[in-house]
Amino acid sequence: MSTEAAPASPTYGNWRRPRRPGLGPFGLVGTVGLFGGLVVDLMVSLISLPLTLGVVLIQLLFLLPLAVRTQDGRNVYQLFAVRVGWFRRRAKGSTSYVSGPLSPRPGGDFRPPGLLSRVKVTEGRDAYDQPFGVLHHPGKNLYTIVLGCEPDGGSLVDSDQIDNWVASWGHWLARLSSEPGLRGASVVVETAPDTGTRLANEVLPRIDPNAPAAARAVMEEVVERYPTASSEMHTYLALTYGMPPGQKRRAEDLVADLAVRIPGLLEGVVRAGGGPATPLSAERIAEVVRVAYDPAVGADVLEARAVHGGTGLTWEDAGPAAAIEKVNAYQHDSGVSRTWMLTLAPRGTVRAQVLRGLLEDAPGTRRKRVALLYRPIDPATSARIVEADRRAAQFMATSRRGMVQARAANEVRAAEQTAVEEATGAGLVEFSLMVTVTVDSDAELEDANVTVRNLLAGARLLMRPADRMQAAAFSCTLPVGLLPWEHTLVPRELKEAL
Repeated sequence: MSTEAAPASPTYGNWRRPRRPGLGPFGLVGTVGLFGGLVVDLMVSLISLPLTLGVVLIQLLFLLPLAVRTQDGRNVYQLFAVRVGWFRRRAKGSTSYVSGPLSPRPGGDFRPPGLLSRVKVTEGRDAYDQPFGVLHHPGKNLYTIVLGCEPDGGSLVDSDQIDNWVASWGHWLARLSSEPGLRGASVVVETAPDTGTRLANEVLPRIDPNAPAAARAVMEEVVERYPTASSEMHTYLALTYGMPPGQKRRAEDLVADLAVRIPGLLEGVVRAGGGPATPLSAERIAEVVRVAYDPAVGADVLEARAVHGGTGLTWEDAGPAAAIEKVNAYQHDSGVSRTWMLTLAPRGTVRAQVLRGLLEDAPGTRRKRVALLYRPIDPATSARIVEADRRAAQFMATSRRGMVQARAANEVRAAEQTAVEEATGAGLVEFSLMVTVTVDSDAELEDANVTVRNLLAGARLLMRPADRMQAAAFSCTLPVGLLPWEHTLVPRELKEAL
């Protein structure tokens, strides 16, 4: 008698945090400053010993904040910069926002605040004659298109099919590395308790008036009670493109270029298990942003779309009437939100369902958005990065005397595997994750905080609240193509060197 062993469920992983080029806790800037300081000390010591001690003290005051780091790798200067930026915004009154007729803006519209205040929206048509909205960020000269899809559920699906979906998603991300002009992409999964509007519009008009009273009562009870145990889920993919410096193109030519790319992007999403996928029109983008700022109108938006086929909302109507940014929360119209940012991805390997609990509707919340941010890296840069990581891992594993530590050996294996996969055509993508939870009042924020902590423990993620930058973090979780690394005062290259 023989038994056939059940096939093992596939695991996924091998993500690595990029190593900072530097000595110990110092980055590149700190290392250069350290060795440069030693040279200066030697030269000053030839002149005066007391002067040398003073120079050394100044160097220590400069270098120690670079050496002291938090768990997520931030140094003292970066923490200080966040606080200085918060105090400056509060002193200027930028933490409060009022729109509409009472606002100082001419025209009295309801444009979204903050990073979205200067965004302009146009619309085009793709190869299938479907309308799609294009968001123009004039400050960085970036253009964003948004795709909407209905992913297939993971229940009752074979592990082989899930593995194929994951592989197709990896191919889609690898393709982004070769997408001309692409600066970044984001996947936003938004969940909320079901309002019952869609079910009521589908069921109630179809009830026969001559049907038995008991049958009508059952159907009406289903419409009334079913939404309490269900939720609505929407998935959006935002792709942000930029033009090379100095190049000028007409908006019409750029929209036509994006229209040609949309069918191929949609095909890749469908192959990765995204289900039916379509580009979002300018009106649909405005609706998503409007509901995010004012969750109380979510049912009204669904009702208008079901009855009239649309809402007629424009980008000028998508923002809140008033918003206040606090240290640890963001209050806007009928909701209060808090956003968390990823500090450490799961160590080791994970199963395909690791994020399922985090993506599902959270009890006690009005809305929840999980945003995965991707920054594709071009093939030439990818090769340099993986080789640098490979050399760094080998150096760390052989630099210590005695037995090689298990973690160092694991780093070497992961770096070798990454180098082999990149050499065979795989793409290299930097990613992060942000979670925004919206509740009705400040009193419910603590309960939401506990809920998020429990979800993060199940997902094996380490995140921290985006304190003193809640308004910007809230905007980054919207499907509007905001890329955090493109909107920082300090250039990304300098931040990586620190």
